[in-house]
Parts: sequence; structure tokens; C-alpha cells
Amino acid sequence: MTASSDDMVHIPATHSRIVLLRRPTGPIDTSLAGNGTFGWEKDVPVQKDLGADEVLVAVEYLSLDPAMRGWLNDTRSYIPPVGINEVMRSAGVGRIAAVGREVDSNKYKIGSWVSATVGWQEFAKMKAKEVIPISVSANTSPSYYLGALGMPGQTAYWGLLDVGKIQAGDIVVVSGAAGAVGSVACQIAKAKGCKVIAIAGGADKCQWLKDEVGVDVALDYKSKTFKQDFKAVGYIDVYFDNVGGEILDLVLTRLKKGARIALCGAISAYNDPNPKGLQMYLNLISQRAKIEGFIVFDYASKYHVAEADISNWINSGKMKIRETQLVGLEKCPEGLQGLFAGANTGKMVVKVGGAGTKL
Repeated sequence: MTASSDDMVHIPATHSRIVLLRRPTGPIDTSLAGNGTFGWEKDVPVQKDLGADEVLVAVEYLSLDPAMRGWLNDTRSYIPPVGINEVMRSAGVGRIAAVGREVDSNKYKIGSWVSATVGWQEFAKMKAKEVIPISVSANTSPSYYLGALGMPGQTAYWGLLDVGKIQAGDIVVVSGAAGAVGSVACQIAKAKGCKVIAIAGGADKCQWLKDEVGVDVALDYKSKTFKQDFKAVGYIDVYFDNVGGEILDLVLTRLKKGARIALCGAISAYNDPNPKGLQMYLNLISQRAKIEGFIVFDYASKYHVAEADISNWINSGKMKIRETQLVGLEKCPEGLQGLFAGANTGKMVVKVGGAGTKL
């Protein structure tokens, strides 16, 4: 492998990683003592012997997303489950530490920032073609590529524009609105001229959505008057659903004719081994409405379109970014479970790298 003398990344002899030990049937067990869902492996040799087309990435930030809970289930899905004793799958950003002899050293410069599916580990050996160079600036933290400029942003963009088919003047409801996907979805809908009704859990999150994100109405689903407050909004054109469950059933009763529901996720059910089915779906018939699930990976050929628009909104100040950041690889299980307890506002990330994590 080759390396530049400029902006070198220190490569230790060993590193740490977190692997899947057992599949949970409910909430994950965050213990790393050997009796939980995951196992903590220390002093693992760093794979320094690279193939000609491989790179070594020093992981700096890891993404935590609700969908990762589904990857632990050994069931048919859009992506294979994480295997037992395999490193837990996760998107991440980091810096190029070393490259194989046939890797384009201009594209993958030592010390340059990249994004990839690196997993819960401090160093990741990967094929260069699986690693995407990213542009970092004073306005763009590398961690943004795990949120607004990464899969959450892509999910919000295509869910609203392609599945929800939003138009200026539409009344758009977003659940999980204070999360990574939801907060971006709210701001995209506003940028497109829609009236946005945000649903989140807690007065602080709702205040942030009103004051910083700029939604028209923010409703606290924990409030005793939530159902009445939601009905007072009137009938809606588009629902971007991140939570499923009772809130989806409520929204189904408030659809306009021809309404569209973009079914992004169902965080209320991910830890429930016996989730309840929908009750109010017959309204889809009477209102000639549509409910459609989607997977963001299907839009891979068009990611550049969404990234360009979102970058412009961030740089112009139209899109506000907020992160909940944990420090230390060992915080990953705790952070993942925290998503289901509403522990995050905005994107949840884990800072893995040490003093070298900088712009």
C-alpha cells in the first residue's frame, strides 16, 4: 500500500469493534459485557495488508438510524440481516488512512474525507469503489453526510417529491419530525411552498421545530389534547410517515381526496414482537388515496440531484441542521436504543475518532 507524507493518519496496530452476538426479540440489550445484543472486541489487529483495489478508512463518525434495528432480524427484507459475530452494519464517515497500489491516489488522497458503510469499528478495510469522497467546508461538517447530505436527506427528498408528489400549497404532515429524516422532510416541504404540520414528542422538540425549522404547526403527540389538536388542522394532502401505529391510523381519518402517504418507517413498532395492524385503512378507498412504501437505495442513480438541492439549502441558510452527538464507539448500542426513546433531536451520530477528528 502507498501513503502520502502529507496529512498522514496514524494507523495503530490494533483497534476496537462491536459485533452482533444475538438477535433481540424486543428492545436491544445495550450491555457490552458479553450478555447483551452486541459484543465489544478490543485489540483486534488492524488490517493493514491491502489489496490492490482496497483502501483503509479511519472511522471518525458513525450513523445511528432506526432502520438498523430491522437489520438485526433474520427475516426477508430489502437488505440481508447482519450475521451473528459480524461487525454491526452502519454508515459512517472517516478519512483515508492508506490505499492499495492500484487505487487512484488523486481521488482517494491520504487524510481526505469519505463516506461508506464502515460498520461499528475504528478502522475499515474496503474496496475503493465502495467508498465515496465527500466535500467538507466551513459550512459542511463531515457528519452532515450521515444526515441531511446522506441517507436521511435522500430519504426525505425522494419520499416527498417522488412518492408524496408534493406541490406548492399542499398541507403536509410529517411524523417523527424532530428526527434526522423528519426534520429534513419538514424543511424540504417548506422550501417547496407547502404548509407543514410537524408531529414530535415533547414541548422542547416542538418549540425547536417552530422556532428553528420553521414549520407552520408543531403538535406534541404526548399531549392529552393531541388528537383534538390534530383534527383542528383539517384534512391533509400528504403524510410523510416515520412512526406508523396509532398516529398513522389517526392520519388515515383525515385524508383529502387523492391524498398520498409516503411510508418511510414505523419506529413505534420496530421493538414490538407483535405489532398491531391498521384499523382505518378503508379511508384509502373512500378518498381515492394512496399509501406507498419506498426504499431510498432505489434512487441511487439520482442521489446527486438531491444532494445538490440540499447543499444549496444548507449553504443559503434555508436548512437548519441539528445533531445529537455521542462520543466513543462503546456508545453505539446505547445510542441506537435511544432512538426509540426519543433521545435525539435531529441526527444521532457517534464520534469515534479522537483528536484527529477535525475539518
